[in-house]
Amino acid sequence: MNPNFRDYLLKATQSSGCKELEIIQSLWSGYGKISRYQLEHSPLKTVVVKFISLNQSNKHPRGWNTELSHNRKVKSYEIETYWYEKWNQLCTDNCSVPQFIGSFSEGKDQWIILEDLNAKYPLRKHQLDFSEVKVCLKWLANFHATFLNKEPIGLWPIGTYWHLATRPDEFEKIEHQELKSKAELIDQLLNECKYQTIVHGDAKLANFCFSENGKNVAAVDFQYVGGGCGMKDVAYFLGSVLSSSECELYQHELLDFYFLELKKGLESSTLNIDFKDLELEWRQMYPLACTDFTRFLLGWMPSHQKINDYNLKLMNSVLSSL
Repeated sequence: MNPNFRDYLLKATQSSGCKELEIIQSLWSGYGKISRYQLEHSPLKTVVVKFISLNQSNKHPRGWNTELSHNRKVKSYEIETYWYEKWNQLCTDNCSVPQFIGSFSEGKDQWIILEDLNAKYPLRKHQLDFSEVKVCLKWLANFHATFLNKEPIGLWPIGTYWHLATRPDEFEKIEHQELKSKAELIDQLLNECKYQTIVHGDAKLANFCFSENGKNVAAVDFQYVGGGCGMKDVAYFLGSVLSSSECELYQHELLDFYFLELKKGLESSTLNIDFKDLELEWRQMYPLACTDFTRFLLGWMPSHQKINDYNLKLMNSVLSSL
């Protein structure tokens, strides 16, 4: 362990010693790791440390090892650190996140020290039942309500890792010519919709941690947090946990639930929001958000399982309406 970081960790956690217990996961494309550390004589028994090495990696699983890709990842880690330092504490109990403890950098290496969520949220799930899908949607609704109309200062001006401006290489690979010709318009409609919030930007199942009873969740991984329409998170999340037929069957019920929770989340807000107007606009944005993500997949990995009948049907409907 870097001795200067070790000194910082001990000071930040008021501990006399520390030990790396386990590597929770490696970071995408070989940019570092997330580890659990045990602490000695500290108010905290354990913490989670995200170690990031910003040297250019050549380990991208899909071969996208460009300078643009590297710079995007470097920027994402800078933004994630800023999120935890400046924005994270604004999250409420209804959109739980790990408490930020500290950050340290030296050269091209940086570390983020976070609360270990395992005590409250010990479960990581690979598939969800219907009630658990709603638990995650409730988190997203409360997150979007908390940050509605907030300027994404210090974050991505446009959140999500797949938005058009940051994916020119993948865009060039798209073979669907009508989608390619209308991609900029779809992107523009999403970016310029009246009601904007802060989106998580990578709201997949792997980034949610569940309580023992499955009724509460916390979210992690804020590399692509930034401004945008809340439907981007919702479309991406539902596509990550539901099959094509399930999306078709449950879309309306799940969107109804999301908007019910969003309305509840805004009840204590001081914003003067016409909720019916917001809901009408965002419901219209949902198929656009699905199509926008399909656009990314068709350039990045055309054989991806998320390119299914449901998303292609939505995409064709959107394209015919533009």
